[in-house]
Amino acid sequence: MLELIEAIFLGVVQGLTEFLPVSSSGHLLLAQYFLGVDQNDFGLSFDVALHMGTLLAVVSYFWRDLIGMAVAFFRSFRHMDLANDADQRLAYLVIVASVPAALIGFLFEGFFENTVRSPWVVVFNFVVVGVLFLVAEAAGRRSRLASELGFGEAIGIGVAQATALVPGVSRSGATITLGLFLGLRREEAARFSFLMSVPIIAGAGGLKLGEVLAGGMSVHESLLFVAGFFTSAVVGYFTIRFLLDYLTRHSLRVFAYYRFAVAAVVALLLLVF
Repeated sequence: MLELIEAIFLGVVQGLTEFLPVSSSGHLLLAQYFLGVDQNDFGLSFDVALHMGTLLAVVSYFWRDLIGMAVAFFRSFRHMDLANDADQRLAYLVIVASVPAALIGFLFEGFFENTVRSPWVVVFNFVVVGVLFLVAEAAGRRSRLASELGFGEAIGIGVAQATALVPGVSRSGATITLGLFLGLRREEAARFSFLMSVPIIAGAGGLKLGEVLAGGMSVHESLLFVAGFFTSAVVGYFTIRFLLDYLTRHSLRVFAYYRFAVAAVVALLLLVF
């Protein structure tokens, strides 16, 4: 029963922090360090459940956009018109932006998972990225659509997405921040961030899902899988909905202040205990 409650708790944390610009890996690492709740204790199947749940959340929310992009992508084989067809251009931008994150994740994921997993790394990145939020809000023009990005800019956002391998950075935080620096509207930067996460999560999660299915799951593991999957999916869906609505009228400043507050509390706890 206790493990089931922990699985639901981790699903809520994943669903919230995967999409809010506060770092899911950072929060999960802190939960592990201070509360002793480690998703790795639940095995590979549970890790897959959390990521597949967040994937379902994105696909459920953006299914119309994803279908439109898929149709436009295949339409481009007959007639490519990236200058005038916004869906075609957006589809190719997402593909291009996914390449750096996929390559860096494939080559260096083990390094990031084993070398930089420290609460002090999370504290440092919470502060640095929070400062970048404030600078981006002050400097960004916030007037462009995601489909107006150049392909070089999309690659840059893809590199920013890859920095989320370091705990405390945040996939959405890094990509939205760079999007603001490039002049995107806040909600457009968030939308592009979520769309470009689909192939990355699907690719990484799909490979791990294959391992899980090949190895099989016990009844206990299946129960934890279902709990983590549905919790992260439901919470993730409503988190996406909240954030996109929030960013149409508000800035990232509240998330910067949240990061500073958490970093201060964690640093104090680390120094005292």
